[in-house]
Amino acid sequence: MDKKIRIAYFGTPEFAASQLEAILAAGYEVAVVVTMPDKPAGRGRKIQYSDVKKTAMEHGLPLLQPEKLRDPEFLAALASYQANLFIVVAFRMLPAVVWQMPELGTFNLHASLLPQYRGAAPINFAIINGETETGLTTFFLNEEIDKGAVIMREKVAIRPDETAGELHDELMLLGNKVVVETIKKIEAGEVDAQTQDTLSEGQELKPAPKISKEFCNIDWHQDCQTVYNHIRGLSPYPAAHTQLVSDNGELIEMKVYTAEVEPGKTELPVGSVVTDNKKYLKIALSDGFISLKYVQQAGKKAMAIDDFLRGTRLEGGWKTSL
Repeated sequence: MDKKIRIAYFGTPEFAASQLEAILAAGYEVAVVVTMPDKPAGRGRKIQYSDVKKTAMEHGLPLLQPEKLRDPEFLAALASYQANLFIVVAFRMLPAVVWQMPELGTFNLHASLLPQYRGAAPINFAIINGETETGLTTFFLNEEIDKGAVIMREKVAIRPDETAGELHDELMLLGNKVVVETIKKIEAGEVDAQTQDTLSEGQELKPAPKISKEFCNIDWHQDCQTVYNHIRGLSPYPAAHTQLVSDNGELIEMKVYTAEVEPGKTELPVGSVVTDNKKYLKIALSDGFISLKYVQQAGKKAMAIDDFLRGTRLEGGWKTSL
């Protein structure tokens, strides 16, 4: 293909900023960057820029920050940059009037092996469901969310103790390579995109919807491995959480970031808290214990369990609110 690639890049968080850096490092021209509007955040409600905006500013790239993606002024501004390839990483759903604009199409980087784990939280759900591998997919956008024709897929093994945060960082770095390779395929006219219907043949498809606060509650009635996967699949964000309740009604709310499985039978009721008030705090399950390792009590800093126990003695009987 003789036509020079000229990119409009759409993204918001750190994950997307990493790929923008990779595209620039590979020597491709980014004509314009589109990211979310600035918004106040934190206790001081100071205006925060997205990671993608920070990267764009560092490189002196033109920026668009539309409130509405169908706004005629935004569409006219976007068209004026004459980009012939749009790339989307961790951004809002684009309307057809946007993704149909470039001559070479619009592709998205998704953090799963599509068609598995379509949706907002593919990294989390791959771990929550106990998968041993996941990966990245680039695909051309179409009218349906995460259902366009696949350009590339790259597999990654999931370690048995890996958290969502660790897998996020691994996929972010791999994404740098995958995005650049996808651009090269498009540039060379070597794309042989496969429909997801072909790729999904014979598979039971698992979704990856947006995670609700209620979903983050730990269900201690489940087996140890399921609870362990739930905790690491939500760590560090949005984090699994639970409540500890004493016999006299005292309540402690906490997030659980890391834990370990101690398999084996116990005669204790499910949800019983076992602790020496010094080094360990374990929750009894039907097939063993979950030993809490790194937690955050509501209103306090995250800390190792021995530090938590130094500041909070659990005298008398305690259990989880199941």
